[in-house]
Amino acid sequence: MSNVSSRQPFLNARLQGFGATIFAEMSALALRTKSVNLGQGFPDTDGPQEVKDAATHAIASGLGNQYPPGIGVPELRHAIRDHQKRFYGLSYDPDTEILVTAGASEALAAAVLALCETGDEVVTFEPWYDIYGANIAMAGATKRVVTLRPPDYSFNEAEFLNALSPKTRLILLNSPHNPTGKVFSKEELSFIAETAIDRDLLVVTDEVYEHLVFEGEHIPIASLPGMRERTVTISSGGKTFAFTGWKIGWVCARPELTAAVRIAKQFLTYVSGGPFQYAIAKGLSLGDDYYANLLADMREKRDFLTEGLESAGFQTFRSQGTYFVTADARSVGFEDGLELCLQLPEKVGVVAVPNVVFYDNEHEGRHLIRFTFCKSFDVLSDAVQRLGRLK
Repeated sequence: MSNVSSRQPFLNARLQGFGATIFAEMSALALRTKSVNLGQGFPDTDGPQEVKDAATHAIASGLGNQYPPGIGVPELRHAIRDHQKRFYGLSYDPDTEILVTAGASEALAAAVLALCETGDEVVTFEPWYDIYGANIAMAGATKRVVTLRPPDYSFNEAEFLNALSPKTRLILLNSPHNPTGKVFSKEELSFIAETAIDRDLLVVTDEVYEHLVFEGEHIPIASLPGMRERTVTISSGGKTFAFTGWKIGWVCARPELTAAVRIAKQFLTYVSGGPFQYAIAKGLSLGDDYYANLLADMREKRDFLTEGLESAGFQTFRSQGTYFVTADARSVGFEDGLELCLQLPEKVGVVAVPNVVFYDNEHEGRHLIRFTFCKSFDVLSDAVQRLGRLK
C-alpha cells in the first residue's frame, strides 16, 4: 500500500506511477477496521462559530452563490492583505498581487504549471507532501530532492547546492513542514534565499501551517531581503480555521508572478467556494486571542500524543509545528514503517501513515511513520490507550 500504483493503460506517461494517495488508502483502512484514524490530517471538530455563521449568512444573502470574481471576492483579498501586513509586515496589493484559489493544493498546482517549462527542474525537500510530485510531473518538470534527516530534520548545505543545476527553475519550500513538523530556521531560510538570488531562481512556498508553530518562529521567506520579488507565497484557511473541506487558499506574489499563476488557475477550477470566501475573510480578521488559543490547544495535543507514543515505546522526533509527529518504527520492533502501519489497525486499532511514500530515497524514510494530533482529546486519549497494548 502506497501512493504508487501499477501502470494504468489510459493514463499519460507523466502521471504513470501515481495512484490513490496514501491518505485515502489509510483512511479507508481505518473505516474497514473501525480504528482510530491518526493518519489523515483533518480536525474532527469544526472551527469558530463566527466563521461558520459568516458562511451561512453569505449563502442566505446570496453572496458568492454565483461565480465570484476570478481573483477572489474583494473582502477576502483585502483580508489576506491585512493578514500579511499584520503578522509579517509584508505589503501586497489586493487587486494585482493576491489570488484566491481552491485551497493551497490548487495554488501549488497552478504555480508549478504556470512557472515551469517541460524539462525544467524543481528542487524540494524530502520527505515531500505527495501533491508536489504530481504537480511537478504534470508540468513536465523533474523533481530533485534534498533530504531532511532526524532528529532535528536539518539538511546538508552541500547536498542542497548539488541538487541545483542549470535546469533548475524553482525551489519548492514547505515550512512549517509536513510530515516532519520541522520549522525552517532563519539561518536555513537565509541560505536558501541567498542561493535563490545568486542563481536567479523562483521560490514557491507552502505555508498552510503558518499559525501552528510551537517552537521557533514562522518566517515567510518572502520577508527576507531580495525575496519578495521572486517568491510565490501560498497559504489557506483550512488548517488555521479547521474548515479543511471549504478549500479556500491564496497566492501572494508580485503582479507578474500572480498574473502567471492566475492564467493556469483559471483553466483548473476557474472559481470556487464563493460563500466560503466571505467566511474565511471573517476568520482572518479574528483577534490575537483566537490565534493564541489555537496554538495553545494544538501544543497541548502535540505534547499529549507525543508522551503517549513514548509511553508505548516509540522514539519520537519532536514536532516544531503542523498537525503531525513522526515516530521511529524500529523502536517498537519493526524495520519497515509501512509494515507497521498495515499491522497497527489489527494489533491495536490505530491508523498512522508510513513516511516512506514521501521519499525518493526510500531508505531514508523506510522506518518512519506519522501520526496526527489535530483531533479531540477524547479521540487522542482512546488512541493512546490502544497504543499502550503494543508493549
